[in-house]
Amino acid sequence: MPGTATYRPQKVCLCPFLPAHPLHISTHLYIIQHPAEENKVLRTVPLLAACLPQDKCKVKIGRRFSEERDPELSTVCRKSGTLILYPGAEAANLEEFILDSPVYPSTIIIIDGTWSQAKDIFYKNSLFRHPKQVQLKTSISSQYVIRMQPTNRCLSTLECAAVALSILEKNNYIQETLLRPLQALCSFQLQHGAQIRLSKEHLLKNGLYTKPMPKNKRKLRKMELLMNSVKI
Repeated sequence: MPGTATYRPQKVCLCPFLPAHPLHISTHLYIIQHPAEENKVLRTVPLLAACLPQDKCKVKIGRRFSEERDPELSTVCRKSGTLILYPGAEAANLEEFILDSPVYPSTIIIIDGTWSQAKDIFYKNSLFRHPKQVQLKTSISSQYVIRMQPTNRCLSTLECAAVALSILEKNNYIQETLLRPLQALCSFQLQHGAQIRLSKEHLLKNGLYTKPMPKNKRKLRKMELLMNSVKI
């Protein structure tokens, strides 16, 4: 599959599910990728990058970023038209934000990693305090069924980008196009022995979680919140 970090055998090649030409978008997308994601086989960022123009989708790998280490990212973070997608009490709903924003967003930053890795990157890099923090208000469930998510509401990086770009570009076709290779990836994997991975939330609620409960009080509290459908 050209344009991605890995090539797949022809019978499970994802090229037929990619757009014939990169999607035409005006939004710039920056993916901040935790180093641990770079070597995972079934990651979604290469699929995302293969669907978008190279000058509109940039992947930056690392845990810590600063003006000295990455002046380009520092400049981007300080622009009034830059958003960062990260849920939380301070985050505005993306769809509502763009209706009232005096400056229409031109750039969105998305963190790629597990939830704990994303949290570490978001809170330990002061650069990410500059962009407006936004979140997605969506009822869709993740189609990335071959990787376990913490809750039923969690989306993969590609899915977050697909929803966010479709909102910013006012074009639902973008979401459909970006999800197509992800759906194909999951379908191929399931056909070749992979199993559907239910969310940790679902397993806990239904008594299906087989791993020992954590002894760490903070981690145990998180598990209890998942069991009681409390947003964490």
